[in-house]
Amino acid sequence: MCSRPCPNLPKHSDSLDITMSSYQHCYRESDFVLRHLIDFDGLCVENDFEGVDLDLANSLIDEAARFGAEVLAPLNVVGDREGARMGEGGVVETPGFAAAYRQFAEGGWQSLKVDERHGGQGLPDVLNAAVSEIWHAANLSLALCPMLTEGAIEALAEHGDESLCARYLPRLSSGEWTGTMNLTEPDAGSDLAAIKTRAVPEGDAYRISGQKIFITWGDHRMTDNIVHLVLARLPDAPPGVKGISLFVVPKYRLDAHGEPAEANGVRCLSLEHKLGIHGSPTCVMAFDDAWGELVGEPHRGLAYMFTMMNRERQVVGLQGLAIAERAYQQARLYAMERLQGTRRDGTRVAIVAHPDVRRMLMTMKSGIEAMRALVLETAAEADRARGANEGARRAHHQARLELFTPIVKGWITEFAQELTSLAIQVHGGMGFVEETGVAQHYRDARILTIYEGTTGIQALDLVSRKLLADEGRALGVLFDEMEETLGVLRQTEDASLLVLVAPFADGLAAARRACDWVLCEAPDDRRLAGAVSVELLMLLGYLCGGWMQVRSALAAQRAIEDGEGDALFLDAKLKTARFYCEHVLARTQAALTSVLAGSTSLMALDAEQF
Repeated sequence: MCSRPCPNLPKHSDSLDITMSSYQHCYRESDFVLRHLIDFDGLCVENDFEGVDLDLANSLIDEAARFGAEVLAPLNVVGDREGARMGEGGVVETPGFAAAYRQFAEGGWQSLKVDERHGGQGLPDVLNAAVSEIWHAANLSLALCPMLTEGAIEALAEHGDESLCARYLPRLSSGEWTGTMNLTEPDAGSDLAAIKTRAVPEGDAYRISGQKIFITWGDHRMTDNIVHLVLARLPDAPPGVKGISLFVVPKYRLDAHGEPAEANGVRCLSLEHKLGIHGSPTCVMAFDDAWGELVGEPHRGLAYMFTMMNRERQVVGLQGLAIAERAYQQARLYAMERLQGTRRDGTRVAIVAHPDVRRMLMTMKSGIEAMRALVLETAAEADRARGANEGARRAHHQARLELFTPIVKGWITEFAQELTSLAIQVHGGMGFVEETGVAQHYRDARILTIYEGTTGIQALDLVSRKLLADEGRALGVLFDEMEETLGVLRQTEDASLLVLVAPFADGLAAARRACDWVLCEAPDDRRLAGAVSVELLMLLGYLCGGWMQVRSALAAQRAIEDGEGDALFLDAKLKTARFYCEHVLARTQAALTSVLAGSTSLMALDAEQF
């Protein structure tokens, strides 16, 4: 995927860390999407991003890529081998992480998309997403820290009052402080109605008491303060999710000048020992009569937190793209260098020549390109919704953003499991050996389908809130746009494009049939939505990926005809799109079959028969 040359695979185990630590951002891939699919310059003009254009975007991406390759990527394997640990005063982060984070903050990277009113640079969300791919591909464990801070900034900026924003947002935006999200409790996982953490009023503030689990980067020593966003219940709270409020609880209380002063009643009790992302501390947090401030109005905390949650879900989908890209780069390099088999003339053959290895690499390459385009298209919808001047246009883009969010989170992270596994398979037995480093990507990716809401939760949200709740209108608009793309495709005379027509048409027809069937049958089967939702999400994910690939092929062909860009790179776009449509998009048919099977066989066994 990356156009720049990669180093040769080391020939002896002592040098394997060179490959394990190597990462190069795919400059031309992100530029292609921003230029041809997003129309980045047009987006900036339409949404009043004054002085921002593709040249500026690419210069920022180039600088981020350098930082990611030189500073963050070499620490990725260090985080895996020497993960965060508990010390006497709390969490001790991986060696090298603190210095790298300070460089990240000093570079202004935390503030890219933050509103200028809060100390940010006010750049487009889609540019921030393109840059964020680099952080998560280079070092997923470390990148989780600024990711959570970004979500906390959004939640406070959207729902905090002027005083609260003035005290916390500039320091969060600069990266001087980091932020966290505290939802889950031992007895309240996805069921947030069961939250027991309490908030007792004390003057203008509150005292927070309770325990939270699975808190990413809940404690560390990299910054002077950590700003926790905590869900808790007031004494007069109604039962259920309607009784949850949101509070800011800093690790250190602020003095009269807004500086960290006395320690608050917040501490990390222990760290989870995890399958992957070892460099990211996953904390059990105790709040012991901790001082906190209410965000917004009482009892509306869950809605406020979902501002942060939905943002994080989009970024977790981006993480799936990023870790798949990192695994692909390593698999491609290995396939180019690993000799296996002999030609008739006696010369050895690199495994990249073998058809089955080609199948795996093409699945990875085509899937990653589809993922990247969908991630950036989703981020662009956030920019369009925010910048829309009239209600109907804003509503259209907001609906599309909300529709894409569970697909990005659910489909991309599930697909990333397959692609990172394929990277191991390309390596053969060496992929199963930790020394080569490719297994880390597989282990790190495994959490992505779980945190910020499991795939089942994303799928149920898609079916219940995005399909059934509006009777399929938002999906219908999306399908109509896909139909327009199909019409353009059918009008072409180019053989490399015409071959895409049938598989894309079949995928679109499968999606329409599946959604129509669910709309018809769900009112009479209360278990149907839960039974078919994941298969429907995957069907729509593969279809959206196919739409991105078809649009990419059309754009690549136009560029070839106009004599613009690298003809070899553009030709690869056409071939990759064909592979995706013929081999990956075909999965929509299997998903349709499963959806139409309904809930009968799925619910047939009694519980004791399992």
